[in-house]
Amino acid sequence: MEIRGKVALVTGGTDGIGLCIARLLKEKGATVIVCGRRTNLLASARAEGFEAIEADLSSREGVTALAQTATARTLDILINNAGAGVDYDLAEAIDLDAVDRTIFLNLDAPIHLAALLVPQLKARPEAALVNVTSGLAIAPRAGGPVYCATKAGLRSFTKAIRFQLRGTRLNVIEALPPVVETAMTASRSGSKMKPEQCAAEIVAAIEGNRQEANVGMVKLLKLVHSISPRLAEAIMIRF
Repeated sequence: MEIRGKVALVTGGTDGIGLCIARLLKEKGATVIVCGRRTNLLASARAEGFEAIEADLSSREGVTALAQTATARTLDILINNAGAGVDYDLAEAIDLDAVDRTIFLNLDAPIHLAALLVPQLKARPEAALVNVTSGLAIAPRAGGPVYCATKAGLRSFTKAIRFQLRGTRLNVIEALPPVVETAMTASRSGSKMKPEQCAAEIVAAIEGNRQEANVGMVKLLKLVHSISPRLAEAIMIRF
């Protein structure tokens, strides 16, 4: 795909991986719309030249409002990047309202946005729909069961709609990042990929019309999983 001249919507595009993707698309000549929830980050995005929309994608109302705004544009690229983790430890009290909001944000929102925006994307000469999942969609870790479940669900959804959209000019891409240095992973120790590097690999997949972007160490995880799914799961469950 030629990115120059395209119009892109990046959810969760005011910080982290999303902001880095938005910046790179803008550098390559795209008009980029980002959305987020925090007023200060939205203001910073506008100062960088992005159209920034306040949208809470953890609710159906927020998703519908964003889609109504997006359908007023000639959209070529949709990147479903917004996501969050939530505590879920059966040895402790669990905030089920927070769990439900996270499930909606991570899984329902991309499903709804696809339903609402794919007709517009299909009408373009070339278009891309990118769903950002995770290496944890391949094999889960015990410390994040809800996050892993939503990303595994989004992975299955992405594969299924890619088959539905075969023969169209809309390329459906799954991006699978490793642990990336973002606000969500601030409490995690160990090696983390820089968000700029992660974004570069995702944008390269868009430009190359690829169906998957296995980012960083996820390439190794995919290899191990292809040889022995049981081994990959045994490694990742303690990760």
